[in-house]
Amino acid sequence: MPRLVLPVKTSAVMVILLAGAMYMAAEAREAVIKRQELELARLEAGETSNKGIGDQAQPALPSSPTLSPNSAPQASIVQNVAVKPQTTSTQPHQQANEEHKRQVIISIANRRLALLEDGKLIKSYPIAVGTESSPSPDGEFTIINHAVDPVYRHKGKEIQPGKGNPLGNRWMGLSLKGYGIHGTNVPSSIGKAASHGCFRMARLDVEDLYTRVQVGDTVIIRRERDALIAKVFPPAENTPATTAAGDVQMASAATADSASAAAAGAQQ
Repeated sequence: MPRLVLPVKTSAVMVILLAGAMYMAAEAREAVIKRQELELARLEAGETSNKGIGDQAQPALPSSPTLSPNSAPQASIVQNVAVKPQTTSTQPHQQANEEHKRQVIISIANRRLALLEDGKLIKSYPIAVGTESSPSPDGEFTIINHAVDPVYRHKGKEIQPGKGNPLGNRWMGLSLKGYGIHGTNVPSSIGKAASHGCFRMARLDVEDLYTRVQVGDTVIIRRERDALIAKVFPPAENTPATTAAGDVQMASAATADSASAAAAGAQQ
């Protein structure tokens, strides 16, 4: 049988073509492997990023404040309070009490703040209220945020947490911009009309209240002694010198007489 003899030039071309085909096949195989690895990595990353989303707490939405017809609060000095993200989370013991209805009742005339739970008086505290030139607001609000060691900012001035911070070491912001319940670096002002409209509390009192309230709790503020204030703050508790606690059943704010007479100014 005669042998097929190819010219040297043709043999070289065939070798080159065969090598090229093998190289392209190897490249295609490598590309397929890389695509598979990338797809696997993408799936793993997506699975990891979705873990725990169901456990994330959703932020509470602030409700609009309801002001009484005679209220005319002036701008509070607190324009911006820096809140650390981790400080606004609900504390463990608060989660167990989520089914309870809490109300903070503030009497500007008595310069006291009381905490009610399910209509029951839990505790009351002495506070400082706004001055005549910068009175505290009057109406119904909610707590929309709270913070440990807040940063005080006003007109470009910033004060970090510490002894010189006018907000003390706790802040509970109301649904009226710039107003809140907080500590103070001037404890001697407690029981007086001394603030720029916010409600100051002594260090131990504000720390105690902070552990008891949550974002979304109602805050009812009355400028004068109406039926609700008379039930929550009896005459014997009018002085702000002591912190009282009791288990007296109180009427809910919804059934109390909420009408207030016109006020000439903040109590001194």
